[in-house]
Amino acid sequence: MSSVEPDLSLPKALGVPTWLSTFEPRKPLAVAFSGGADSTALLWACHLKWPGQVHAVHVHHGLQSAADDFVQHCKGFCNLHHIPIEVAYVNAKHRLGQSPEDAARRARYQALEDVLLTKWGGHIKDIALAQHADDQVETVVLALSRGSGLPGLSGMRAQWTHNLVTYHRPILGVPSDQLRAWAREHGLSWIEDPSNSDESFTRNKIRKKILPHLMQTFPNFRQTLSRSAAHMAQAQTLLLELATEDLASVGNPPHIKALQTLTEARRSNLLRHWLQGQGCRASTAQMLELNRLIVACTTRGHDIQLKVGESCVVRRNAVLELVEYGVLPNHRVK
Repeated sequence: MSSVEPDLSLPKALGVPTWLSTFEPRKPLAVAFSGGADSTALLWACHLKWPGQVHAVHVHHGLQSAADDFVQHCKGFCNLHHIPIEVAYVNAKHRLGQSPEDAARRARYQALEDVLLTKWGGHIKDIALAQHADDQVETVVLALSRGSGLPGLSGMRAQWTHNLVTYHRPILGVPSDQLRAWAREHGLSWIEDPSNSDESFTRNKIRKKILPHLMQTFPNFRQTLSRSAAHMAQAQTLLLELATEDLASVGNPPHIKALQTLTEARRSNLLRHWLQGQGCRASTAQMLELNRLIVACTTRGHDIQLKVGESCVVRRNAVLELVEYGVLPNHRVK
């Protein structure tokens, strides 16, 4: 672990930054505080804007030896400036077939929700996250590299609610260098996570090797890509509205004959929405096969069984159903 401006002397009171001027969540507010430059800038800006109404949550992932030092830094910063802080300890080790980044992300969000629902009397329902414009660009580039659809290419959402907790990303439009410059002006201290330079992580490789070339070739790349992501998010909203209407029309669970009247694109859109509503995601190959099976299902005896994730899409008389994989031991699953 390395530390930037390690003495925790009182930061300069230079006022609330313009990049936080339009952010108006419910109070009291929590801020996810890693101790890095971005979350430090966000926490301090919120503290300046709403003194006495801001709390911090630090997640200890247990993935590196410096994690205990992160905790001590964050506690020291918050205690010095009278910001209440809670530390959540999680096991973020990834399972077989799961990426380390995804495992850490899932563990982190679960920990944040647990803290807000159980600490401080359960009165805090809003939390601010410090993902910024550079993170958004990395997210969209990563989605492009994976062949993602509109949900992935839309980038990170600025706001959403899950399990009674509302998440906010108020600095998605602010570049990291601007946040760091503001933090330096205020005399803030932060820590540099050594894992951020580990290029075995795909995001770090994009940040270190790809984005500098893109920014050099297209100086406004950050802004234009963010604009494209916003357009895709709007298109995805329209597709979701259409899928909701179509699902209401074909029934839930979907009637096979009604599905057959739709175009393949519209049927796929509806089916993805139906599956996601039950916590299941289909790959492109699985969606192509499911469409093929639905179109071919023209006789009473035609069977449909397709494994999707940990579940199975099956035909039950006139409709499709999603069942737990393995509940039909006497049938072959395609």
